[in-house]
Amino acid sequence: MTAASPADAARRKPSTGGGYSPPSASIVVDAKTGKILQGENIDAPRIPASITKVMSLYLLFEQLERGKMSLDTPLTVSAYASSQPPTKLGLRPGSTIEVEDAIKAMITLSANDVSVVVAENIAGSEDAFARMMTRKAKELGMNSTAFYNPHGLPHTPPNITTARDLSVLGRAIQDRFPKYFAYFKTSSFQYGSRTIRGHNRLLGKVEGVDGIKTGYTRLSGFNLLTSVNTDSRSIVAVVLGGRSGSSRDQTMAALIDDHLPRAYAGARITPPVIENATQPAMVAEAPAPRPVEQAPAAAPVRVASATPQAPVAQAATPPAAPERKPLDLNALRPVVASAAGASSTTTPSSTASVRWQKGPEALPANAQAYAALPAPIPPAQKAALQAKIEEKDAAPAQAPTKTAALKTDADEPKEAKRPAVTGWIIQLGATDDEEKAKAMLDSARSRFGKLLAKAAPFTEKVTVDGSTLYRARFSGFSESNDAANACKQLKKSGVNCFAARS
Repeated sequence: MTAASPADAARRKPSTGGGYSPPSASIVVDAKTGKILQGENIDAPRIPASITKVMSLYLLFEQLERGKMSLDTPLTVSAYASSQPPTKLGLRPGSTIEVEDAIKAMITLSANDVSVVVAENIAGSEDAFARMMTRKAKELGMNSTAFYNPHGLPHTPPNITTARDLSVLGRAIQDRFPKYFAYFKTSSFQYGSRTIRGHNRLLGKVEGVDGIKTGYTRLSGFNLLTSVNTDSRSIVAVVLGGRSGSSRDQTMAALIDDHLPRAYAGARITPPVIENATQPAMVAEAPAPRPVEQAPAAAPVRVASATPQAPVAQAATPPAAPERKPLDLNALRPVVASAAGASSTTTPSSTASVRWQKGPEALPANAQAYAALPAPIPPAQKAALQAKIEEKDAAPAQAPTKTAALKTDADEPKEAKRPAVTGWIIQLGATDDEEKAKAMLDSARSRFGKLLAKAAPFTEKVTVDGSTLYRARFSGFSESNDAANACKQLKKSGVNCFAARS
């Protein structure tokens, strides 16, 4: 059997894409070894379209895992979420949808309104949630990925990623959440009196396919992230820039047929993809865009459980991954589509480049330094984001007795000097979730950039009556009047705030 590139696969089967030629890329990764079995333009910048929702679901699964939400938690629908373009579930403002239905709607229907509902209920706003998505991507080693919305609709700048990064996400979400990953094999579900059917045509047709997500916009072309698990082999594959849905599916089926038999059939020897890794393990990259010819292989064996194979206790240390090339946004180009079914366009506010900034020179010992990301002009903020502030929070913070680590995306952690007790901070609120505390800070920075230009955001972990809370604070006020005046301005705009000595 001859191993085929996506272009070869498309040529050997009928295509309905006409002259539509979006930029393409593909990759096939052996999930048990991390080895790249096939690759074409794997580090070229591409637009993920609705595959974006996989990261949105990753953050939702985190909420379930931490006990912050349950499958029957009702999520409130805002007017902004309800107004999203198709595809959509058609939720009305003020209504609610349970988490489990939201998961199924995002996977099967690829519902854009539901994606915003999830984003707003977790982070308070679409923009704050997108920044959470980008931070999580960096933690997973997806260093060429940036998100600006939770659904993948057109945006300026666009959500951006690579085939390699999406393969990392495809492995990470099933490594981290094997229980919830099973939702990705949902082909249809009942919502009220409606039967919602999915877009993933390979489920139930290609042996071993157990997820995960399709995507399409005019600029991206037809995309597909796929997981394949049999009783002996496991791969994750990505096809980006298909000329039509059918040609994309044919290309993916050909890649699975060609490369699944080459995947390792023994016990898993690469560790799970984990957060905070510099880069997940991937080894032995294909030496050329076109894979070498392979001898005819037996047909894939029957499908096992959708749950991925558990990693072995002692994992072999993988070789170093290939050097990552810098993201080249200039490589993207607009494409005029003639394909039917183009998604409607939305133009949320533009977002600045994502980066980390060094925080203040000194923070309390129990504080987590938080470098805020430059924020866009956000949509209406969700009022319920502000958590109840305990009276105890208003007391002056105790002077620290040890140093705190300040970490940036580019530098190794450095110890901060012991802070002076004469500085002042302002506090916006306290919440039981650190990500929500960070979202408060992001939101305030985006709305009051001039007022808080010289202030440094950070979160502080405290225990109140046996409960862990995260204070959302800004430091850098040298005088009490400076902090008090900042709070006065924030309160005029409806933001809770009080000043305290650091």
